[in-house]
Amino acid sequence: MSSLALINEFLGQPPNASSHGYQIDHILEFCHWFMGALFVGWSAFFILTLIRFRKRRQPGADHKGVTSGISTHLEFSVVLIEAVLLLGFAIPLWAKRVNQFPPGKEALLVHVVAQQFSFNYHLPGQDGQFGRRDISFESNSNPLGLDPNDPAGKDDIVTAGELHVPVNRPVVAELSSKDVIHDFFLPSMRIGGDAIPGSLIPVWFTPIKTGTYEVICAQLCGLGHYGMKGTLVVDTPADYEAWLKERAELS
Repeated sequence: MSSLALINEFLGQPPNASSHGYQIDHILEFCHWFMGALFVGWSAFFILTLIRFRKRRQPGADHKGVTSGISTHLEFSVVLIEAVLLLGFAIPLWAKRVNQFPPGKEALLVHVVAQQFSFNYHLPGQDGQFGRRDISFESNSNPLGLDPNDPAGKDDIVTAGELHVPVNRPVVAELSSKDVIHDFFLPSMRIGGDAIPGSLIPVWFTPIKTGTYEVICAQLCGLGHYGMKGTLVVDTPADYEAWLKERAELS
């Protein structure tokens, strides 16, 4: 880890575990150091102003004000740097994440269905097809309303709270919600997205480190929002296949 990246760690950011996360981290590093420099600079200027223009030293008011153009140049410099960050780095990175999804056969597709106050995960079975869902079939034992008469859904896997994915394989998560707006946020994967009722919003990431990572709701969604957490488990390919087999037997 570079010395510049220490500021992200100091501010509580978890270690990156996704293939694209380093790009996010570099932008955050620069922004944090830039904001820190602005804070120090403006604080020093504020203290200098308090000392230099205190009443005992300047008993009479100066109605002309500041005539130097230095402050204007400083303000334009700040705006220019912020514009470069936004137009040169942030927007291109965002566009790449939104427009360049991995090929369908290469990626693992999972439906993430949020509700107060948990995340449900729906994965296709060995046939690679998602079973039909309908609200009329929803119950405590069938939270996503899988149609029991649909052959495509017989081998589907539905879990709540915990999602397993294989390492080094792109994951496309299609987000939706059963009630209010939620936000599916994976801090260690540097990815997140709103889950909105009536919408299907895709986000994607490629995990590069095995381990267990936190999933949180980053959108205030009700009284139980504080407890809307989950777990993402990144497995080796062998462990992931074993988990799929175990879940298939349970379903």
